[in-house]
Amino acid sequence: MQRKESGNMIILIGILLLVGFASLMFGGEYIPLGDMMRWLIYRDGAGSADETLNALILSEIRAPRLVLAVLIGFALGLSGAAVQGLLQNGLAEPSILGAANSAALGAVLAIYIGLTGTLSFAVPLMASAGALISVVLLFILAGQRGDTLRLILAGFAISAFAGSGISLTLNLSDNYFAALEITYWLLGSLENRSWSHVGLVLPLILIGCGMILSIGKQLDALILGDDTAFSLGANILRIRVQLAFGMALAIGGAVAVAGVVGFVGLVAPHIIRPFFGYMPSRALLPSAILGSILLVAADLLIRLLPTMTELKLGVVTALLGVPFFIYLLLRGHGLARSA
Repeated sequence: MQRKESGNMIILIGILLLVGFASLMFGGEYIPLGDMMRWLIYRDGAGSADETLNALILSEIRAPRLVLAVLIGFALGLSGAAVQGLLQNGLAEPSILGAANSAALGAVLAIYIGLTGTLSFAVPLMASAGALISVVLLFILAGQRGDTLRLILAGFAISAFAGSGISLTLNLSDNYFAALEITYWLLGSLENRSWSHVGLVLPLILIGCGMILSIGKQLDALILGDDTAFSLGANILRIRVQLAFGMALAIGGAVAVAGVVGFVGLVAPHIIRPFFGYMPSRALLPSAILGSILLVAADLLIRLLPTMTELKLGVVTALLGVPFFIYLLLRGHGLARSA
């Protein structure tokens, strides 16, 4: 089993590398493989004017966009697998605990107030603060020994409140351009992102994902139920708190840069489990890598589609994710054949 899982992991990493190379090569301007390899090795475009231009496109546009897609997809896939393991619900995704909408509300407030013009890190800071506040509220509402149902209901309430706050902010905005910026940002996108965005969110995603990965083995005990896990010595409250705060940091960083991108955290764990097993700890890292693959592929698809304006990343992931979600619902009720 271990050898099979190692082979599957190598395949996943290989697919990520292939999709990453394709993301660097293809887009509005095709970059030959030779130019790309020269840039990867020497980090410059010394040569013809075309080679110099290609190096500039790679270093300033496509490379930071690729890195952000990998980081954000990793955070979403990992958070999805973790929250499904925590709640023992295959239909759960990171937004179910309210962190995503709360992070979005924090970022929207930063745009609405006008902090983006004075502080470059205002949006990620406010998004992370919104996500962390939602975690505190989550455990206040659910209680220290709150069961899974109370956690889900508390997360739903927080998510609904944050969504109402976003709508209220848009309704109160008397600046057409600010409202338009907020609306487009909420649709999710990696367009016009730079290395400064990578630097802003990298610490948040690394710390958050590290907190989640460090409790992977402890999530396995929750399969037996809270009472049994508690009798075996598992500190259920610490597991939930650490997982929630890790998700808040990771999702807060992802939302701060890319806006709201859904369904990656739902789809990735379901594809992974038949190949890596159904224990939560085994699905965490593979789901994170598959999340990166899915987001890089979705972003590449956006750039290859011949549309007048670039489609938004959140729209594309929703269009691809909703049919999969419906399939899971049908399969869960015995109306579709099990894969």
